[in-house]
This record gives sequence, C-alpha cells and structure tokens, in this order.
Amino acid sequence: MQSFYRPSSRLFSTTTPWLAKKTKKTVKQEAAILLGRPSNNLKMGVVGLPNIGKSSLFNCLTNSSVPAENYPFCTIDPSEAKVEVPDHRMDWLTSAYKPSRVTPAHLTVLDIAGLVKGAAQGAGLGNMFLANVGHVDAIYHLVRAFDNDNVAHVENSVDPLRDMSIIQEELRLKDEESLERQLAELVKLAKFPDTKRALLLTRKEELAVVEKVANYMAQGHDVRQGAWDGVDVQVINTLHLLTAKPMVYVCNMSEEDYLHGNNRWLPEIEAWVRSNHAQDRVVPLSVPFETKLAAMNKEEATDYLASVSTRSQLPTLILAGYRALHLIHYFTCGQQEVRAWTVRDTAKAPQAAGVIHTDFERGFISADVIKYTDLYTLKSEAAVRSAGRFLQKGKDYTMEDGDIVHFKFNVTGTKKK
Repeated sequence: MQSFYRPSSRLFSTTTPWLAKKTKKTVKQEAAILLGRPSNNLKMGVVGLPNIGKSSLFNCLTNSSVPAENYPFCTIDPSEAKVEVPDHRMDWLTSAYKPSRVTPAHLTVLDIAGLVKGAAQGAGLGNMFLANVGHVDAIYHLVRAFDNDNVAHVENSVDPLRDMSIIQEELRLKDEESLERQLAELVKLAKFPDTKRALLLTRKEELAVVEKVANYMAQGHDVRQGAWDGVDVQVINTLHLLTAKPMVYVCNMSEEDYLHGNNRWLPEIEAWVRSNHAQDRVVPLSVPFETKLAAMNKEEATDYLASVSTRSQLPTLILAGYRALHLIHYFTCGQQEVRAWTVRDTAKAPQAAGVIHTDFERGFISADVIKYTDLYTLKSEAAVRSAGRFLQKGKDYTMEDGDIVHFKFNVTGTKKK
C-alpha cells in the first residue's frame, strides 16, 4: 500500500527561550474540557473525495434534493439541512403527556464538496471547501468501498485506504498552515504586556501551548490523537483546527454487499481506523440501498426491510455523530410542549439549564429530576413521587441521558459586571 504521509516541511521551533525555564503552569484546570465547540445546534459535515455518494447520502438523511451528478465538484456551496435525531423516548413521552407541541433534537448536516489531493494548496477549489469543513462540529468521512465502472473515481481506481489517507493529510496540512499564521501573530503579541483576555493565560503561556500543538502536528499526527491536559484543550478550542474535530467513518458499499453482509474492503477500513484513530467509529452502509428506501413511504419501507431482513443505517449514523461529540439528551415535558435538549455528557445542571435560557443558569436554584426509566416503568409523575423516585439536584449534579427535568431559578437585580 502506497503511503500518503508527507513529512512536514514546516519546522515549529520554540522561538522564545524563556519558555524552557518555565516549570509550572499558573492555571490549574480542575474539570475536564473536551475538544470542540458543541451547542444545541450541532453541525455535521459530510466530507470525502468527489463521486463517492456524499450528496446522495445527504439527500437520504434530509429527504432533500441537491444535485448528485457523476462528475467532480457538482456541489460547490455546501447544502445545509436539519435532520431529526431518532429517539424512541421522545415518542413515548409524547404519548404520555399529549403536548400541544413536540420539539425533538435536530442535527444540522452540511454536504461539503469533494476534497482532492492538493486541496490544502487550493487544488479543486480546496481552500473554500476546507473553510466549509471548519464551520462544522464533527465530520462524517464518507469512503467509497464499491466498484462501478459507470461512476468515475477521481484517483482512477477504488482504494479506500488511499482515499482516507488523502483526506487525513489534506486536513492536517491545512491545520499546519493555520498554526503557522497564528504562531507568527502570537510571537509578536507575546512581546507586549497582557491585556484583558477571555483565556486565563498569558500570551506567553498561550504561545507555549500553540507551539506544542504545532510540533505535534509536524510529526504527522492529528490533534484529536494527542494527550492534552485541560489548559492545552482550552487553547486548542480557540484555534478551530480541522483535525481536532471528531470523525465518523462511513463505509459506502454496494447494495448487494450490504444485503449479504460482506464487503471486502470493510475489514481493512476498520483496521486502518483502529491503527490511525482508535477513538473514531466506522459505520457501514449502502447509499444506493438507503436511496431506494428513502423513495418509499413508511409502510412500503417497513415491508421491504422485513422482506430482506435488514434495517436502515441512517439512525445509527445520526446517533454516531452525537456519541462522537459526547452529547446526550435531557427532556422538558408538559402539556404545552415535550422538548429534547442537547448537552455535553459532562454538563452540570446549571449549564444544562442555560441551554434553555441564560437566566436559568444565572439564577439557578435546583433541578427536579425524574429518570426516564422510572417514568416509563411507573407511568406517571405522581407514581414516581409516591415511589420516592422524584429527585431534587443542586448545582453539582452532572446531567444524565434521558433525565426529565424542571429547573427552578430566580434572577433578581442586574448581573454584576
């Protein structure tokens, strides 16, 4: 297998000798900080080489109709749509509360045009496409694992391992270019006294972290592979690096291979991911199969899936994006609305309340919590209370997936400046 790793020509040396004398960090990060910038409006980008089924997969996910032609760069501006996050708990809560309005969680998906070798240097409109990757929170990396003489391959042959290496390298090279610019700016700023800043670090401390990240990447590594401490992650999250984004690898195989559960490339793809990014997940699917399914109504699709003894992989794919970002759902329920809210799995109760409104976090008092499994088993809030399963939690409570919550808060006066 041909290697597509190209040692970096950029050398990121420590430009400030006083850094070598520093023996201790002045900022201690007690709570773990995760890479990324999650929000309640999470965005996933579908990325890969041209002509591998990205737009067709996007159409299946969103039931929209963007071009899906058999030639490179048929998608230039990224198409964007929202797809509902599947959750059986939402269905049951809706039947239990019978609300006037139901608001499930939604995942925003972007169909980003195909990247090619040399994209980091602008090949194939690469700079614009890589900028679009920078606007998403995580990446669905679609890989072609099917032979079809009627569908051209930009590299003239089907080789998923080569294709994955090309994308990985282009994202990494773009990050190195970005770090080089930011380092030059920080070196200049570090010469001057620090002013009021969002980060609780001096410019010199920030520069030390950025140099550490740059040197790590210059060795051919992606940022999300590194063992970073809390201070490192605090800085990395301000750099908006492409290789820091969680990635879900999507193996696009033929319909025949999917139905038979046998694809010759899948074991090699899984082995490559384990070797290069052990924390990332591989989801096998068939875009032609999903496209056929998407064209059916619900009853037809149910009958067809039963006849071929299989299921759609789209729910698995959507949830894989959430898991990659360490996200969970909690619910607010009542007769007016049942709604799912998305937070990080490390979120404390006040942070979760702040997703609804900043005043909820600022004036947080407590959270009344019912576990979904308790409500499902006992059937009503009154029964949960009678069973002693109604919980009142304070500001140190870490939210759990499926919590049904009512927040108590009080905001008086104006926020201190």
